[in-house]
This record gives sequence, structure tokens and C-alpha cells, in this order.
Amino acid sequence: MLTKRIIPCLDVKSGRVVKGLKFRSLRDAGDPVRLASRYGTEGADELVFLDISASEERRKTIAKLVRGVASVLDIPFTVGGGISSVEDARTILLNGADKAGTNTGAVKNPDLITSMMETFGRQCVVVAIDARRNYGMPPHDSVPFHHDTDTSKRFWYEVYIYGGKKSTGLDAVRWASKAASLGAGEILLTSMDADGTKQGYDIQLTKAISGAVSIPVIASGGCGTPDHMADVLLHTDAAAALAASIFHYKQDAIQSVKKHLQNRGVAVRL
Repeated sequence: MLTKRIIPCLDVKSGRVVKGLKFRSLRDAGDPVRLASRYGTEGADELVFLDISASEERRKTIAKLVRGVASVLDIPFTVGGGISSVEDARTILLNGADKAGTNTGAVKNPDLITSMMETFGRQCVVVAIDARRNYGMPPHDSVPFHHDTDTSKRFWYEVYIYGGKKSTGLDAVRWASKAASLGAGEILLTSMDADGTKQGYDIQLTKAISGAVSIPVIASGGCGTPDHMADVLLHTDAAAALAASIFHYKQDAIQSVKKHLQNRGVAVRL
């Protein structure tokens, strides 16, 4: 049985790890190198580093900081933010990342996914998808509707870019399928509605995406307790659960989370 991965996330802005609510109201969470070192020691399966303002500020990911984080890790390390070309990805990989993540760059130029796959291998290519519920009409009749269990209203999941600042009109499920077909090795899926709420992952979104692709999906956005991780890993086909707040502020240690997951019937590496 394949074990599920537990992945802390470093959202970095101006050289510091931050955490917000629905991509806004950011507050400081610490030094990225120190946090990375702690998570590596505590038993994280992987680490994700996202330079969250790089695309919006039209700049590249801070390579020096990536190199510093990589120097204290011996676990797989994914870096995203501002990657819009094969050369951007190459720089990140040469500075210690194992995988390169792209969101805005891939949406604006889908061929980038294939170019990265052909250059570095599918295992190095992570396509990040930031999605939000849209209760309006979708751009195409073929976009599938979902139903809000609380209000019975219909909605679809729309992809956002530039750190959640710009809507795209793209349906998240269809975009995930296209990204996989173009060469993505993994999907990092974040629910913008759930992000920072600590109310649990968007199970509907995660189930829809993980059921539509044959590549691993990392669930992100909304984790507030170990049970939230158990729920998303038991009730969807997600291969991993990503979290920030519960780890950054020492609410839960990684090993205690993993033991709880094991008790809930989730296969994890202890």
C-alpha cells in the first residue's frame, strides 16, 4: 500500500514565512530556513516552498533563499513562485529544489508544462492550482456544476493566478486534466475558500480533481486539526495533505499527526 505524504508548506513573502486567511491578511510565521530544518528533523515527508508574491510582482523566485532552505533538508523539496520558463525552473533545481512548481506560468503558457517535462522529467513538474467557488454561470456549457450542501446552490471551481489576485475563467477540473495530459507529474491543489480557515479541506474540490487525473494530488487549504488531514486522505484520492498553520505555530507536531492518522486508518510513514 502506498503511504500518504504529510507536507508542511512555507509561503514566503519578503524573505519571511507568512500565513493568511483566504490568501489575504498575512501574518509572520518565522524564518524559512529555521522552519525547514525543524520540519526535516520532525519527520515531514516533503516540503513545499512558495514565493507567493513572485508572479504578482513580475519577478523570479529568490534563488539564494531557496539554496539556504535546501542546505538544511534531506527530504524532497518543491519550489514554486514566478516560474514562467524552463530556465526559471532550471535555476530553482540547480539551487537545490527537487521539483519545480508553476501556476501562473502554466496557465499563461500551457506548453511550459510539456517543455519542463521533456527537459527535467515528469517527476520534477508540479502544477499548482488555486481554485475558488464561483456561483455564477461558467464560461462554457460543458463546465460541470457542483452543489453546495449548505445552500443547495450550484457552483463551479474557477482557477486563479498571480497569487489568487486574478480570475482566469478556467474550470479547475478541466485544467487539472489538461495539465496532467501535458506532462505534469503532480498537482498541488489549494482551495482559496478554505485557505487559513482551519475548518477543513474542501473535500468536494479535492475529490473532483483527484478523481479526474491519474497523477498524485496534494490537498491544500483549510487544515486545522489532524482529523482534517485524515478526512481528506480517507474520503478522496489525494496522495498527500499539505498544511501550514498547525505546524508553524506548533499546534501539532508532525509525528503526533502521523500517529493520529495511523490510528484513523491512514497509511503513513512513521
